Amino acid sequence: MSQLNMVEALRQALDQEMERDKRIVIMGEDVGAKGGVFLVTDGLYKKYGDQRVIDTPLAESLIVGLAIGASINGLIPIAEIQFADFIYPAFDQIVNEAAKIRYRSNNAFHCPIVIRAPFGGGVHGGLYHSQSVESFFGHVPGLKVVVPSNPYDAKGLLAASIRDPDPVIFLEHKKLYRLLREEVPEESYTVPIGKANIVRDGDDVSLIAWGLMVRYALEAADKAQANGISVEVIDVRTISPLDKATILDSVRKTGKVAIVYEDNLTGGFGAEIAAIISEHCFEYLDAPIKRIAGPDIPAMPFNHIQENFYMPNTDKVYAIIEELAKY
Repeated sequence: MSQLNMVEALRQALDQEMERDKRIVIMGEDVGAKGGVFLVTDGLYKKYGDQRVIDTPLAESLIVGLAIGASINGLIPIAEIQFADFIYPAFDQIVNEAAKIRYRSNNAFHCPIVIRAPFGGGVHGGLYHSQSVESFFGHVPGLKVVVPSNPYDAKGLLAASIRDPDPVIFLEHKKLYRLLREEVPEESYTVPIGKANIVRDGDDVSLIAWGLMVRYALEAADKAQANGISVEVIDVRTISPLDKATILDSVRKTGKVAIVYEDNLTGGFGAEIAAIISEHCFEYLDAPIKRIAGPDIPAMPFNHIQENFYMPNTDKVYAIIEELAKY
């Protein structure tokens, strides 16, 4: 095994999948000779050439539209949106075309594309480079939405997404790109889409999170453990399909739950998870369901102090754990 950060793990997955299947092509802004703005595709242009690693114009609707057309004609495109904040011009292509091709064609056509997009705050990117977009796409039947929280899962989930016959939105948190290193197998492997991971066992409180928020949940759980509170942490890993069974089993065990997400509080995907828990586990709850999320303001501030106000963090998560434990 090698010690890899998320950028390196993603690059390794792309390389191994492109080597495995010659139908795979990468397309996006600066993905070629530059290797992408975060260098995830670094070296792939030199290895596979400009017919398989394609620099596109700065037009997200074109990138996704091209990927959809290519997929219907036998290729397996990986479309990179340079920042998730810029995915909205492609919204129509993703929601009205990619997500509905299998349904509208009565299963005659499918759309095996992966749309990679760096998302999230905490890197002082300001309003146009910090948004969380998972709730928009998690709402759409026909789309899978994947959000890894660590290098091992990033590699395995990306490989699984590329092999999936239907469209996948693959969201990579920018702050996680180089935040940590961990052992990642050198050989190719997959992590199943639609299966959450219990990253820490506990008995008193359940914490549900995805992406960067899993790291803060784990740090808060460590702090809680030192104070005699046993916290179970669930990494959702995939927003859609959502592993409801793992979440509900945890809530039935602990009776207390908090959901940690970076998006705006109102309408964020944590609200859907809260509704599922309320519907299926109401009689097991010993306290109100709590959400730790971003405030309902138009965008992530650029100012460091204001960004810290917006972002969930370890201390905010721990405060809710303590509140639940005392309830």
